[in-house]
Amino acid sequence: MTSVGIVTQAGVLIVRLGSESGVETHLAGKAPECLAVDRVEPNRWYAGTWGNGLWRSRDDGRSWEPAGDGLPHSKISAVAVAAAGGTAPAVVYAGTEPSTLSRSDDGGDSWQQLDSMLEVPSSSSWSFPPKPDTHHVRWIETDPHSSHRLYVAIEAGALLRSEDGGASWHDRAADGPIDTHTAAIHASARGRLYSAAGDGYFESSDGGQTWDRPMDGLEHRYLVGVAVDPGDPETVVVSAAAGPYVAYRPANAEAFVYRKTSGGMFAFAMEGLPPAAGTVASRLAAHPQEPGVCYAANNHGLFRSSDMGQHWTELAFAWPSGTLDRSVSALEVSSA
Repeated sequence: MTSVGIVTQAGVLIVRLGSESGVETHLAGKAPECLAVDRVEPNRWYAGTWGNGLWRSRDDGRSWEPAGDGLPHSKISAVAVAAAGGTAPAVVYAGTEPSTLSRSDDGGDSWQQLDSMLEVPSSSSWSFPPKPDTHHVRWIETDPHSSHRLYVAIEAGALLRSEDGGASWHDRAADGPIDTHTAAIHASARGRLYSAAGDGYFESSDGGQTWDRPMDGLEHRYLVGVAVDPGDPETVVVSAAAGPYVAYRPANAEAFVYRKTSGGMFAFAMEGLPPAAGTVASRLAAHPQEPGVCYAANNHGLFRSSDMGQHWTELAFAWPSGTLDRSVSALEVSSA
């Protein structure tokens, strides 16, 4: 069964696709912010909240328990899960505001803070423009090709790379993104890394050592979400807006979805999606076991494309009152 997790200010919305079709609301009142699923044990979900710590579900999102005992801050801005290999428990990473990164080697029971991340030279310049006296970990991406490699995006200032599970770090590349909102790695294309950033769209073919900016066709260059076709690393879908002011609040939102394929430029991919005006920047997700399929969530609902963004179909549900009134901050898909 496929389960889709959507994070809004009202809670974590778990959508069951199939025989249990419906919507559940979890962590209401906890200010959820981010979401991750364990690909090896897909019944395990992790949700970070803004001021209420990290939460874990062991039953595909049906019930939740605190899992952040030992984290240095209660504002959890990013979470990710990496396969440890063999029979070892999954490795979970959690990022916070102010920026810290912690690692759990026992599925979230205990945590170790990875202080070396704060020692890279660029750290002195990190700053989040709306709150310039602070910054946070915006995204964590683990590499399916290496259980020890991970990428951490600081909003704003750097996309960092570690080859040893966070023990040491490579600072941002000179030609790399500064304000990554979402990153992605392709499971069948070693070294391919994608970044949707406030400073544009970026791709790397060498694991983040060097970067290109293939933005031809993008009329809106403030990027929020990115999803890559699990069956084709050249087919990419992104969400974009003219800037942050029109990306996140429905009252003044105007956001778009674009698509590109091998050798081509970006083109609008809006067929079946709501009009750009009044629509916040969609969060995007793809599942490794669904080639050609992409999901999008925004303040109008949940949408699915079976041709990686060429056409979209709304997945109609009776959304609990008020749950989609504002921005969507995260989207995850699990197949348990």
